[in-house]
Amino acid sequence: MGVSVLTIVRNRSAHLAELVEGLRRSDHQPEELIIVDMSNDPVALPSAQFQVHIDRFETDGLPLAAARNRAASLASHDKLVFLDVDCIPMRHCIGLLADTLSEHDALLCADIRYLGPDDARGSWNETDLLGRGRAHPVRSFPQTGVREEANAGLFWSLAFALRRSTFEMLGGFDEGFTGYGAEDTDFGFRAAQSGLKLLFVGEAIACHQYHDNYDPPVQHVADIVRNAREFRARWDSWPMEGWLQAFARIGLVSWTADRLELLRLPTDAEMAASRIEPL
Repeated sequence: MGVSVLTIVRNRSAHLAELVEGLRRSDHQPEELIIVDMSNDPVALPSAQFQVHIDRFETDGLPLAAARNRAASLASHDKLVFLDVDCIPMRHCIGLLADTLSEHDALLCADIRYLGPDDARGSWNETDLLGRGRAHPVRSFPQTGVREEANAGLFWSLAFALRRSTFEMLGGFDEGFTGYGAEDTDFGFRAAQSGLKLLFVGEAIACHQYHDNYDPPVQHVADIVRNAREFRARWDSWPMEGWLQAFARIGLVSWTADRLELLRLPTDAEMAASRIEPL
């Protein structure tokens, strides 16, 4: 079974170039790379030894569910590896995910290492990136092999893989979630509800390139409120609770056990205060 790598991009051409470079250096190169391009200016076709297809998606905002589904619909192969555009797959990543899909019909997560603002700018080598990258503080990966994760809420869409037939069985990402937030948690919950195992794959490492970030993500507060309500209606629980608590403290939302309202958008000062300064 061949491998299709899928990514979506909006105005991050420099990050896309490093993702492609990571695929070029992979021990197991994909048969194809599908790029769904939502950028203001169309991205250039990268040079690669594998097939690259760019699908131009004219849209406003960041419709993550629709864009990922669009990428999957264009894939030609049976193993789907979704990489966010700011991820650089290390040389074993694609091969380990592909081999694991041969053994397990499951939802696989790759191990993400977070880079600083000066990492992976221009030339880079893998040893240096792995030395600089910081592991996620909550998601625990095995040294080798796979670990089954019982908490479906820990599925993350930065770098994951599954069989195409399984993606289709799940119905893809639910496009009832528009814009940013909760579409991946809903996907993880539906996968668990269907009996699909969530596996964390050791040594399948992707390095996350630095970009401006906000905690909480106040720039997406309207999307998050809308999608959190949708999630609550479906699953009778709130997603993204840490963010909702933070929004409530700032005064952007009113949130109780069964009700969530957007009160206002953030001010420039609140945006600046929420920006994460690089370590």
